[in-house]
Order: sequence, then structure tokens, then C-alpha cells
Amino acid sequence: MTGPAPDEALAGAFEQQRGRLVAVAHRMLGSRADAEDAVQEAWLRLARRDPASIDNLAGWLTTVVGRVCIDALRSRKTRPEASYDDRLPELVVMEDGDGAPEDDALLAESVGLALLVVLDTLHPTQRLAFVLHDMFAVPFEEIGQIIGKSADAAKMLASRARRKVQDTPRPTDERQQQRPVVEAFLAAARGGDFEALLRVLDPDVTLSSHTPRGVVVRTGAAEVARRVQRGARAVATARRALVNGRPGVVVWNAHGKLLGVIACTVADGRIVEIITVNDPERLSSMGLAARPD
Repeated sequence: MTGPAPDEALAGAFEQQRGRLVAVAHRMLGSRADAEDAVQEAWLRLARRDPASIDNLAGWLTTVVGRVCIDALRSRKTRPEASYDDRLPELVVMEDGDGAPEDDALLAESVGLALLVVLDTLHPTQRLAFVLHDMFAVPFEEIGQIIGKSADAAKMLASRARRKVQDTPRPTDERQQQRPVVEAFLAAARGGDFEALLRVLDPDVTLSSHTPRGVVVRTGAAEVARRVQRGARAVATARRALVNGRPGVVVWNAHGKLLGVIACTVADGRIVEIITVNDPERLSSMGLAARPD
């Protein structure tokens, strides 16, 4: 019996690494689609390489994916027209159970996605050092080779990133303080109470609406309150939810059709940012059920 052809063996070895590589790229780029693209680029480079020249395939692939991710992050910062800020972050939506035991796996995923927001504030090399070492246990010597720095420099980058991550409040710590604010917002929206909406919205609040036609951004408490008032007329049912581990809202119309998901960011007792999603294609990817009874 003969063994597989060299290209088949190489493809098989790559597939064994794919899951880990996608996980690394996802934590770096914050998007599953972008992560898949980065890993595909690594495969294309591998296919052009002589396998005999690679001593450690896992390490070589990690290096390539890491560098592809760094290039992608730097490109986002130098090309505002392609800014990640204009794109919808991946959302995990789950029922808000008033402190009842939640599904551990789903909650862990939502907290992990919320961490991506923190990671997105880091310098690309800091982010890579932190992700590879703290999440995937890659030695600093290997990280240094990926970013072109010494092991000590890589360790320092990871340490700085770690401090910033640790200094950021976790979603689970904030939930109890944020929930009453979101409840007040929901009650005001249901009642069409403009003044109550103004009380719960920060004066400089930003509303980003992700629609089938693109992203529409509104700013200022009065403008956002008027938009919320108008939108509430189409809502028959609104339920609290956890969106990436933080309080949010899911809404349906009178026929049970899912209208949208609302994610809120609360600071100092007021809502400072609202992200709404009413694009049917995006909503369908979230796996939400029809209106509850």
C-alpha cells in the first residue's frame, strides 16, 4: 500500500492546524471571515513553499498567520475608508435571565467576543504578543521571531497588553450596574417618553444602525431619542437580552418577525453608545428564534 502524495500529506498536515490558526486569527482580527482569509493566505504561501525547508510546520504557520494579521491590522489604521469601525462586530445574543444560571459555553463565547473590543485598542504587535502567549501559550522566543524583536521585547509587549486588558472592566462585573439603565431605556422607548429617553441617554450618545443599505450613524441625545421614538412604533415585543455579555434588547413585530437586536454601552449611569442591527441577513446569522409567547 502506498502512502499519500506529498501534496496530499501537506494538505492533511495543514488541516490539522487549521482550527488553531483560525482561532489565533479570530482573536487578532475580530472577524471570523477575516480570520478564514488570513489562514487561506497561509495555505497559499505554504503551497508555494518547499516542505523540506520547513522544520516546524506548526511554528511556520503560526508565524505566517501572525504576520498576515499584523499587516491587516496596520492596513485598517492607515486606510480609514476600510476602517473596522464601520463594520459590525460579531455578536452573541442570549437570554438575560435575571441572574439565573446561564449557559456556560455561550456566556464564555460572549465574554470572549467582548474581549475582542478591548484587544482592538492595542497596537498590532502588543495584540499579537498577548494573544499568542496568554491565549495559546506560544513561547516569547517564537513570538519575538514573528514580530522581529527579542524575546524580552515580546514579553514586555505582552505585559503591557495584559495590564490594559486587566484594567478593563469585565462584562460580568458591569452587568448588574448596566441592567437598570437598559431597563429604563426600554421602558421609555415602549412608552414613547421623550424626556425619559433624554434622561437615560448621554448627551453625546452615538447610535449606529446596521441596515441592508449600510451603516447609518446618528449622534446626540435628542436626535437619538427621536429615532428611538419612531422605531418603537413598529415593535410589538421587546425582550431584554445579553449581547456579548452585556445588557441589550431583542425586538419583534406584531407578526412575530424578528426586527432587530440592540446592543448598549453604559458609562456613568447613561447609555453612551447604541448599536442596532436590522439587516435581515445579519439577523439570520445570529440564530435567534421567532417571537416568544
